[in-house]
Amino acid sequence: MGPGDLGRILCGLELPTDKNLIVGSETCDDAGVYRLNDTTALIQTLDFFTPIVDDPHAFGRITAANALSDVYAMGGKPLLCMNILACPVKTMDNQVFRKVVEGGLAKIKEAGALLVGGHSIEDDELKYGLSVTGTVHPDHILLN
Repeated sequence: MGPGDLGRILCGLELPTDKNLIVGSETCDDAGVYRLNDTTALIQTLDFFTPIVDDPHAFGRITAANALSDVYAMGGKPLLCMNILACPVKTMDNQVFRKVVEGGLAKIKEAGALLVGGHSIEDDELKYGLSVTGTVHPDHILLN
């Protein structure tokens, strides 16, 4: 599977709907948007990657910046982040994982958001990313 394949998989499925869902999977935006009230909508996104650079800290920063940028692209402000980490614990030093997460945390702090947890699994290949929740005024959402 590659980028965009999930959209093709979802195509034709009967997805739940709600009158407050402003942006769902049908628009191919990088985030979903849900109206909470007349002045606030919730933005939700998730991104994760295999390493694209050799430096673990830089990999964490780049990956976190990419996930946070999905909220900015919708016109929003990031609030909360959760780590997504797949670790090849049998073949890679734990300090590598720590440096990746530290790099991500640096970008989260720079964005003024909070890291509130996450989930890790054992995997054969290192993967890292974030789930990011943000807010935007429902009248100021930017779409693709």
